[in-house]
Amino acid sequence: MPLSQHAYQHLKRRILNGDIPADTILSERTLAESAGLSRTPLRSAITRLEREGVVGRMSNGALMVRSVSVDHLLEIVALRQILEGTAAARAAGFGPTPALLQVRQESLAALQGPCQSFDEFWDMDSRFHDAVAEASRLAALPAILSGQRAIARRCTITRQHDHFDAQLHEHLAVIDAIAARDPDAARAAMAVHFAHVKSRFLAWLGR
Repeated sequence: MPLSQHAYQHLKRRILNGDIPADTILSERTLAESAGLSRTPLRSAITRLEREGVVGRMSNGALMVRSVSVDHLLEIVALRQILEGTAAARAAGFGPTPALLQVRQESLAALQGPCQSFDEFWDMDSRFHDAVAEASRLAALPAILSGQRAIARRCTITRQHDHFDAQLHEHLAVIDAIAARDPDAARAAMAVHFAHVKSRFLAWLGR
């Protein structure tokens, strides 16, 4: 793997995981030392993250991790509700894929097991949404959703939840509607899921 790609993945992973919080001023020297890299591949990685809007430069030239506002997060939820509702309906026309059925088994097992960490649930949540997108046979959709999810993950509000049973039940409702080959039910179940996602975010803000 090229050093610039390694630097990009290392830095972006630390930002997405919250190891480098939003509004943090970045030091090229400190980042290079933490990644064990020279500044040349690091600068290439930073340039790429600037293009993606993950980091930005202040008026004095300093680098900073961009924050994601609640308004932006809610816009993403609204956009994904439309896109993924359509995807779920299309997937129901084709029927469930092996990947989607595997996610169903993982979800059932998770409901019977111990509480998951945020990162564990996020990975399972990614597999669910990716599997629905792929089952819809909309080739461009997985990449679009991946980009939107990466932005949402940088909003600190997404990390405030520590109990995920409700989301897992919502996922199962979508999968079961797809398995029943019921497009209307699949679209409706996905709409309910995102409505609840929004309500959970707003409830946290109201605390």
